[in-house]
Amino acid sequence: MTPDSIKKFAAEAAKLPGIGPRQATRIAFYLAREGNKKIASLASALTGLSGLTQCELCHNIMPVSEGKQCAICRNPQRNPTIVAVVEKETDLLSLEKTGKFSGRYCVLGELAKDGLLEPEEKRRLKKLQERAREIKPEGKFNELIIALNHTAYGELGAISLIQEMKPFAKKITRLGRGLPTGGEVEFADEETLGGALASRN
Repeated sequence: MTPDSIKKFAAEAAKLPGIGPRQATRIAFYLAREGNKKIASLASALTGLSGLTQCELCHNIMPVSEGKQCAICRNPQRNPTIVAVVEKETDLLSLEKTGKFSGRYCVLGELAKDGLLEPEEKRRLKKLQERAREIKPEGKFNELIIALNHTAYGELGAISLIQEMKPFAKKITRLGRGLPTGGEVEFADEETLGGALASRN
């Protein structure tokens, strides 16, 4: 008989990306075996996540204590006229690790398998269009980089983005050489991503 507390934890953990019901149950039993010290440590780490929020401009995750904009958006050295649109925060982190991008970002949100934009993604896209209008004098980005995964739904999403953003950018590019078809930005190494950034078209 599985204890109710194990079932409850497993039900919540199974909602997390990449964790299924069986794996969630194994994690619950592991924590129970490790005892109160391990559970308290995990509980503290989870509580710490409540001190995070989204940047009002790019939607990246940031500490509440930093205000309304993340460190990248506040950095005057970053070029606000060049923006990379990524799907997830982890994609942003991967691009940052290359050290080869000096623009800013828009975290669009996880794309649906049909490539259609969900209401939240449409809201973020509208915010991105507003950012473009604020650029003087043209009201357009100099370059918008569609940095989505080269997967089937990533390609569909890219088509939608290009259609929506064409009036708001002088040039729209895609990540190029080095990122294979079916490859995901998050898992590409720094050299591969750096090459993809350099050869965008």
